[in-house]
Amino acid sequence: MQYFTNDFVDFFEELSENNHKEWFHAHKKRYEASIKIPFEIFIGKMIQEIQKYDPKLEIMPKDCILRIHNDIRFSKDKSPYNLHYTAFVSRGGRKDKSVPGMFLRFSPEMVGIMGGCFGISKEQLYNVRTKINQDPSEFRRLIENSDFVQKFGEIKGRALKRIPKEWKETYKKEPLIANKQFYFVGEEAPSLITSESLIDELMTYWKVMHPVNEYLTKAIQ
Repeated sequence: MQYFTNDFVDFFEELSENNHKEWFHAHKKRYEASIKIPFEIFIGKMIQEIQKYDPKLEIMPKDCILRIHNDIRFSKDKSPYNLHYTAFVSRGGRKDKSVPGMFLRFSPEMVGIMGGCFGISKEQLYNVRTKINQDPSEFRRLIENSDFVQKFGEIKGRALKRIPKEWKETYKKEPLIANKQFYFVGEEAPSLITSESLIDELMTYWKVMHPVNEYLTKAIQ
């Protein structure tokens, strides 16, 4: 099924040249028809597909999708609108980015697909490090899986510069224990947005990321 037309990309390309309230308000009906409504339908279908494998995912599209309005409070970019559309499809939704799931970003440049833990608390971070410390080989086996490496490459995130004594021995075997975040990123061409195989392709990514996400989910709890 095709969820989006070419106007999804066209809208954001034009918005990049006219990123102000007057243009957006003049094209609001177009935004709703080409972006907002089909994206809600698409995320609803993604949730249904994921629930076949993860019945604990009890969430609605509105709980996943981020606003198009740019948060300018702490940003140098004062443009009122984002030039992409995003959603956190996880048990925590957009309000809790520490919960592993699938983060999607659709833009004219790419389809971004992210998993893992991003906005992680100190307590959750300690729990993840403790789990890695107990058996570094288990974590390494998951992230060196050939499908995972092919889709996502490696685990990303900021890391400690000084390693606490309790983690030093494990750090020699698994340097990622020093990470402050544990996330990973895949990318597809923007042509996927209008493809009839959109859901199938993204579900392939979800299945590949799921073992790592489940490992991190159990760890942070």
